[in-house]
Amino acid sequence: MKKRRFSPRAFLTALLICIGLAACYTVPQTGRKAFNVVSPETEIKLGLKSFEEIKHLEHISSNAVQIAAIKRVGEQIAAVANPDIPNAKWEFVLFESKEPNAFALPGGKVGVYTGILPITMNDGGLAAVIGHEVAHVAARHGAERISEQMAMAGLATGLAIGLSGEDSRTRNLALLGFGVATTVGAVLPHSRLQEREADRIGLTYMAKAGYDPKEAVAFWQRFMEYNRKQGGRPPAFLSTHPTDESRIASLQSLLPEAEVYYQTSGRR
Repeated sequence: MKKRRFSPRAFLTALLICIGLAACYTVPQTGRKAFNVVSPETEIKLGLKSFEEIKHLEHISSNAVQIAAIKRVGEQIAAVANPDIPNAKWEFVLFESKEPNAFALPGGKVGVYTGILPITMNDGGLAAVIGHEVAHVAARHGAERISEQMAMAGLATGLAIGLSGEDSRTRNLALLGFGVATTVGAVLPHSRLQEREADRIGLTYMAKAGYDPKEAVAFWQRFMEYNRKQGGRPPAFLSTHPTDESRIASLQSLLPEAEVYYQTSGRR
């Protein structure tokens, strides 16, 4: 019997089909179909574990006024995000750090660094930041990234198997090219898509929570000025985030819809 030759193309096609059929979920608010093989239970467990580790590693602020602001705004955002994040045990922690950043983890855990407060300036700016981070959790972007990494690893393994008969130089060049192509052509654009999606969902959350959505545009304009003073950012195609200019333009285009939520929120 003639031995069938291994076909990398057929293997990768079959792998992609299996991956595509494995899991698909719908992102709340936007309706985008996304690939995810991580269960919500696993996602929450990882989020809770990570948050406890961060609290042990980072210095927690004792500034009562700033902590009150974080909790006040965070609880307003959580109230409107709850339908999209079931079983959340909300916790809002302010960390002492010069880093202008914030994050949210599955399970309802939100961390804000004091370094971002001079840029948020007010409750509206803070709502833009917390709304954006909570939106990442609602959309399950972290689990989606893990799933993407697993899929890419599977494809790389399949390619390596398919090239097993080639010389090492050809095989290494092919794998290197695969890594660069998937990073620049898929991983980074997908990350920027998630950021834009979090901007959109977060804008909706802050408007529904009673915060003027125009404050989100004002916040990002201040953040753009901060980045300019820090020396700017890498080119868009090499970045995990959209450029500040494109982000601001996108938010401005979403303002009319968000304004409707804001005017009818009853929370202003």
